Amino acid sequence: MEPTVVSTSTLASDEFDRNVPRICGVCGDKATGFHFNAMTCEGCKGFFRRSMKRKASFTCPFNGSCTITKDNRRHCQACRLKRCVDIGMMKEFILTDEEVQRKKDLIQRRKEEEAQREAEKEARRPRLSEEQSQVIATLVEAHHKTYDDSYSDFCRFRPPVREGPVTRSASRAASLHSFSDASSDSFSHSPESVDTRMNFYNNLMMYQEHGNSPDSSEEEGSSFSMLPHLADLVSYSIQKVIGFAKMIPGFRELSAEDQIALLKSSAIEVIMLRSNQSFNLEDMSWSCGGPDFKYQISDVTKAGHTLELLEPLVKFQVGLKKLSLHEEEHVLLMAICLLSPDRPGVQDHAQIEALQDRLSEILQAYIKLHHPGGQLLYAKMIQKLADLRSLNEEHSKQYRSLSFRPEHSMQLTPLVLEVFGSEVS
Repeated sequence: MEPTVVSTSTLASDEFDRNVPRICGVCGDKATGFHFNAMTCEGCKGFFRRSMKRKASFTCPFNGSCTITKDNRRHCQACRLKRCVDIGMMKEFILTDEEVQRKKDLIQRRKEEEAQREAEKEARRPRLSEEQSQVIATLVEAHHKTYDDSYSDFCRFRPPVREGPVTRSASRAASLHSFSDASSDSFSHSPESVDTRMNFYNNLMMYQEHGNSPDSSEEEGSSFSMLPHLADLVSYSIQKVIGFAKMIPGFRELSAEDQIALLKSSAIEVIMLRSNQSFNLEDMSWSCGGPDFKYQISDVTKAGHTLELLEPLVKFQVGLKKLSLHEEEHVLLMAICLLSPDRPGVQDHAQIEALQDRLSEILQAYIKLHHPGGQLLYAKMIQKLADLRSLNEEHSKQYRSLSFRPEHSMQLTPLVLEVFGSEVS
């Protein structure tokens, strides 16, 4: 049995330059590397090995000085073998059959070990369980059903009115361009169109995807000219948050009292999270369709809010936007925000905490899978929830001040009064 050729020499680093053609030192054909101590082609490598193993003795039929080329290398074996020796090929570099077999076995063993390492690495790679993937799919679908990114329903609100006295907050808001609530979907409210006896419980239990458009109403002479429009927008967004919440796995299993407690206390935070989808970093505005529904900070000041709320809100929106969250991460964050067991009025803390922990685990698994180098992303997202608590507190304070004025509270919808009204008693 003839031994297989195995090259035991390596190229110097400068000889590996891909721009320098490698030529066989025997015949001038394209070389494949160092073989038996010399740069040769595969053909001359095999010829030298066979000749050495057979201890062949060749005689030149000519004068012993044939020029060996790629085309004539088979014509004179004697001169070809002499050329092999002249360029430095050595029989000592030829492995025995046993050595060849050992080397083959070693190569095969290394391949198997590498395959085993890859299999173990694959087994350790983060992945989502089927159940976790289904939860994410459910939340994404819930968001799609309750967030219309065409914002087509905004024209059904009482129209935005941006004229009117320029308040101190509005003038200061114009200088907030160096930092940046809108939402979306398919329902509308105004005081004339909603039964004043309808309460939050009915909204929760009888959430509908499509509602009736109320008649628009103009409120003239108010310094808060944007209040009617933004009140309808917030009321509409609350409806959508309710719809989203009811599709969170496990939410419907909670008692009605806990569902209401969670929604009342988290609604404004989830609305702020939702609104990040329409937030524009370029001009720090919320773009919700046409120019009438592009909201600047100054617009929100004309609904009674001050920069004590709006300035940190813009910073929050900028920070959240810069995280560049996947949609899956965004909807998980909204669900985690909503299912907070420490909300006021919650009774079954353990059940809600279990639901939130499950969502947190899914979020962490998703981040590990899709952001291998983003170990801090989860911590940054949880910090956003802490920021939302501060914003919620300031919003409650400002809502309380606003709603104490009858001329302003009458512009709010019954749903807004019901959800935020507990802050006013």
